[in-house]
Parts: sequence; C-alpha cells; structure tokens
Amino acid sequence: MSLYHCGTLLVEEPNSSLTVMGVVRPTLTVLPPSREELQKDSATLVCLASGGFPSTWSLGWKVGGSSSSSGVSHSLEVLGRDCHYSWSSTLSLSADQWRKAGSVSCEASLSGQSPVTQTLDLDRCSE
Repeated sequence: MSLYHCGTLLVEEPNSSLTVMGVVRPTLTVLPPSREELQKDSATLVCLASGGFPSTWSLGWKVGGSSSSSGVSHSLEVLGRDCHYSWSSTLSLSADQWRKAGSVSCEASLSGQSPVTQTLDLDRCSE
C-alpha cells in the first residue's frame, strides 16, 4: 500500500509510484456585495480561488486599478482530494467606495508565474 500526499510519497511498500504535479493556475470568482449590505453602507467582496497548486499562490485586490491592502482578510488554504488547493480573500469597503471604484479585481500571484486576474465591473452589477 502507498500513501500519497500531493506530490510527496511516503513509501510503505517498495513497488510504489509518484505523480509529481506542476504549477496549476487557480480559477478565480469575485462575488459582489449584497443589496442588503449596501443599504447598511458597507460592501464586502469575496474572491474565491479554486483548483490551484502549489499552496503558495497569494491573493490581492485592486480597487479602481490601484492595489488595496486595507480591509483585506485571507483564509487558510484548503487541500482537496485532487491535491489542488482552494482559498479565499475578502475585501471590506464602504458602500460609497464601492460605488466610486468603477471596478474591483482579485489577483492570484505566484513567483515566476504570470498573475491570474478576475475583474468585477461595477456597471455590470445592479443594486
């Protein structure tokens, strides 16, 4: 019997094999704030990243084209049975900042790789 741990093999028997995974770009989904939240003068956006490898991809936000680290929180990565990772990040804005932003982007970055970006254009979101 062999025990696999996502690219690392712990050998319990001599006739074991190993599949080494390369870099896998995550899929990003950006969720807008709800109408109810906007009525309370706040706006929380969520970026869901799924299916990435390795776990060292990092998520960042751009509001109106400028990087934003204020009001940002990140989840720990979750390892799936397929040896790919999922994680999330939230961005908290005031409703006014949200309305004036024009667009909000979530970006996944990993050293040596081109970033993965998902943009939410506010003119496509209805209040």
